[in-house]
Amino acid sequence: MELKDYLEAVTDAHSMEQVWQIHVDAMSAYGFDRLIYGFTRFRTANSFGAPEDLLILTNHDESYTDRFIGEGMYFHAPMVKWASENVGACSWGWIARAIDSMTPSELKVVEFNRSQGVTAGYSVSFNNSSRRSKGAIALTGKRGTPQAELDEMWAEKGREIVLMNNVAHLKIIDLPFTHTKRSLTKRQRETLEWVGDGKTTQDIATIMGLTAATIEKHLRLAREALDVETTAQAVLKASFQNQIFVIEG
Repeated sequence: MELKDYLEAVTDAHSMEQVWQIHVDAMSAYGFDRLIYGFTRFRTANSFGAPEDLLILTNHDESYTDRFIGEGMYFHAPMVKWASENVGACSWGWIARAIDSMTPSELKVVEFNRSQGVTAGYSVSFNNSSRRSKGAIALTGKRGTPQAELDEMWAEKGREIVLMNNVAHLKIIDLPFTHTKRSLTKRQRETLEWVGDGKTTQDIATIMGLTAATIEKHLRLAREALDVETTAQAVLKASFQNQIFVIEG
């Protein structure tokens, strides 16, 4: 796929799934057949936020993701640490140069990756939109591909690849993100939207033709679905996840 065709396809996509499949196919053409994309708006000094609030997209096998993501190994991954502290692209050749200064936990991740054929690739860390947000993607080369071969390709195509990943990232974070246990119903979204517009419970009841008690119920269920304590926090998190004020297809 030519660059202009890729950009057109991604920007015209209407769902996160569409964008991801387009991107997976495009990166495979450059020799990266396994990807992990991660994004959070809830980063702290010592954490990426609650695991259930992370947006993770990947086409790795479950045998890899069950441990790397499910068991939290990513938090000690050297390239994840690099991505959290930097912006731009980095060759995984950096690992060999930094290995003598790695912690036992980091070395454990390196060894696990080797056992899974995750040995050559590039990481792209995106510009932050706030202190608490961070996004990055790990592009894993096909099994058996030497890092030197990817570095040679990157010297020629790297700027193009970074551009494509940046566009995919910006499109992804503009689309609704719902966790299977945290998606809002249409009524919950509507009530939160009216709260975001500054309406009181009684105002919303009048607008929606419901009782104030029913509106309070929708707001309570929305808080529970989003795992927050206040309605203001629910509006903020739902907005972060693009669950409210969205155009339904």
